[in-house]
Amino acid sequence: MAIIMPLFATVVVLYGLIKRVPVFDLFIKGVREGVKVLYTIAPTIIGLVFAVDLLRSSGAIDVICNFISPAADFLGFPKEIVPMVLLRPVSGSGSTALLTALYEDCGPDSFAGRVASVLAGSSETTFYAVAMYFGSIKVKKIRHTLVAALLADFTAAVMSVLTVRLIFGQS
Repeated sequence: MAIIMPLFATVVVLYGLIKRVPVFDLFIKGVREGVKVLYTIAPTIIGLVFAVDLLRSSGAIDVICNFISPAADFLGFPKEIVPMVLLRPVSGSGSTALLTALYEDCGPDSFAGRVASVLAGSSETTFYAVAMYFGSIKVKKIRHTLVAALLADFTAAVMSVLTVRLIFGQS
């Protein structure tokens, strides 16, 4: 398995040489363009990471979860997944940490564990994706995209609960 990437690189370089393409020059050109894109999106990503850390360390996520929990309970959401539903659109690593903690607390085969697993696989880190893709092409008006993406994240949460109930018959 460790040989796949070196083999792939070798095939690409050999193919370029056979076609008489200046492989190294094109590689350097690609690196320059990549650094320019990184320079363009870095401030947005740094700001997003800072905001997520600020929300988590200040306890704001816990306050919001406590506020939303009664409505989530009424809708049939396990209260254990509410923090993940809120954090998943913002931070992939943060929601993965919550998923791991949920597995330790409830177990991966619990209703909440299964719902969280389905949610992790069927939702997106919306704010990160919007910041990354739109920031790299300097798009400033994202309101319709953001609303549609957050609706998709909410739909993923609802469908995660419904799917686990349908397949496993738990509530």
